[in-house]
Amino acid sequence: MNKYYLGIDLGSTTSKAVIIDENDQIIGRGITNTRANYKVAADIAREEAIYDARFTLLSNIIKTDMEAKPEFKKYMEDIRTVFQYQQFKRRMEILEEKLVKTSEAFPYPNKNEIIDRLKSILNVIRPQIRHEFVHGGLGSKNQFFRDIVSERYNLEVAKAGKEFYEPLMLAFDKSITPVENEMVQYNFKELILESMKVLEEKYKGLADEQEDGSKEDWYYAELNAVRNNYKNVELSLREHFELVAEQEIHIANMVGTGYGRALLPFPEECIKSEILCHAFGAHAVFPNTRTVLDIGGQDTKAIQVDSHGLVTSFHMNDRCAAGCGRYLGYIADEFGISLNELGPEAMSATKETTICSTCTVFAGAEVKELIHNGEERPNILAGLHKAIVQRAMSLIARSGGVKNEFTFTGGVARNQAVLKYVKQMVTESYGEVTMNIHTDSIFMGALGGAMFARRNVTAALPA
Repeated sequence: MNKYYLGIDLGSTTSKAVIIDENDQIIGRGITNTRANYKVAADIAREEAIYDARFTLLSNIIKTDMEAKPEFKKYMEDIRTVFQYQQFKRRMEILEEKLVKTSEAFPYPNKNEIIDRLKSILNVIRPQIRHEFVHGGLGSKNQFFRDIVSERYNLEVAKAGKEFYEPLMLAFDKSITPVENEMVQYNFKELILESMKVLEEKYKGLADEQEDGSKEDWYYAELNAVRNNYKNVELSLREHFELVAEQEIHIANMVGTGYGRALLPFPEECIKSEILCHAFGAHAVFPNTRTVLDIGGQDTKAIQVDSHGLVTSFHMNDRCAAGCGRYLGYIADEFGISLNELGPEAMSATKETTICSTCTVFAGAEVKELIHNGEERPNILAGLHKAIVQRAMSLIARSGGVKNEFTFTGGVARNQAVLKYVKQMVTESYGEVTMNIHTDSIFMGALGGAMFARRNVTAALPA
């Protein structure tokens, strides 16, 4: 039986899980922003990683076909996205039921009208989201359930009229958290078969799409290949789905890390510092790394590592969460936008306003004053992003500066505006150095945990 190793990074804003094989290769990733119940968050992240691992195992079985035949590659990309839609759909059904029940308990005299309006909104956003998953690749855009629903729900609520705004937003606020925190079990094989039906519908609908030159040639090559051959691909994959669905993912050892690691139901020897795990994970992906910056939900860490990926020195923020992901979440709430919208809007700024406060509360007051004075929102957001990076740079300096390759990890590394200022300030302070930012940056802590689990070694932070 193959052995696999699990790392779980239980953060304050997201929880991540990574499964590796005996060669340190990542075979599964899982992530959730569920956070009210840490045990459920860890369970959801682990289950997501196991679903992802089954896709990796399947891809490995048909690797030769995927390399030689574009229809196999395209079909596998599509079925992963549609599988994610089927998972989303199950949770959305629970949310819809919860929204109606919440609204039915309201004391408003126009309660029935509110419920009718709610159902109308759900009837609008339900097909929108399905289309974006099936045809727009929404599943590959790293958005959480809450963000996907709220962005579309809020737009429709704004159109519903002032008398419905407050009760409809209240219904969402009261319903979304318990639904996010509910552990939903999926049947891998059942969802795969449902996904195949959706793909058949999609590919049949592609029959009349004409090449208009708006996309790259490879797009049309893959499209035409899968349109003409998807039945053959489907037939071939059916032989393997059942095998992969029933294969046991045997977790031989596991390590928990992250801000909430003490709450994980793991033995004491299976809990490790997030500093050690982030450094080890970053070094595994980029072996020449000697400086790691991790901006997580609750803290920022500047870490120096040796040639083995072990920590030689580090520095963390010692005040509030003003320079961290939680702070960005607070700002997004203040502006009534999602976390995903923060970075792109900051990138459209014409200048950066100066944010002096290092405390979340005081910075929030400063933001309100800037809004009151008529400052444009993108400029305020640019100033906030720059301030976050300036605080991180001071930690890097105190930890020993940037040496050799520099790697940026953590969930905030996905924010385009933060990336822009990190690149700019590292170059200004330390000259041209190799900067590593990986698509798996948010998983580095969990990866490091999984690698410690495989090695089963003891490591400690420097005194």
